[in-house]
Amino acid sequence: MEAVLPFVIGVLYAAGTFLMLRRALARILIGLALLTTGTNLLVFTAGGVIRGRPPLIEGDSERLTGPYADPLPQAFILTAIVIGFGVLAFAIALAYRTLRDAGTEDTDELTNSEALPEERA
Repeated sequence: MEAVLPFVIGVLYAAGTFLMLRRALARILIGLALLTTGTNLLVFTAGGVIRGRPPLIEGDSERLTGPYADPLPQAFILTAIVIGFGVLAFAIALAYRTLRDAGTEDTDELTNSEALPEERA
């Protein structure tokens, strides 16, 4: 499984970068989500993909016995998922507001710093 994950991460990064270079705000947001997912998968892979027990010391034992899963990358990924969800929700709200006020989602048309159409009248 570890041999396949770098290719999956590469595909996610490539697709995310490709979509973020498009003009439509919806595609940019999907690209952002793909890059976030690729980064989370990269941290997960860097932490080591092993099948192990939770790192809990049982009973009267003073040490962990046997292979155990490292909880630090899992905690980082969980935090990154929550932060990424918040950023994506904010970006969706911002894109919706831009679409509603400007009437377009094309980023080339959003470069004009003039007043919005309803403010010109």
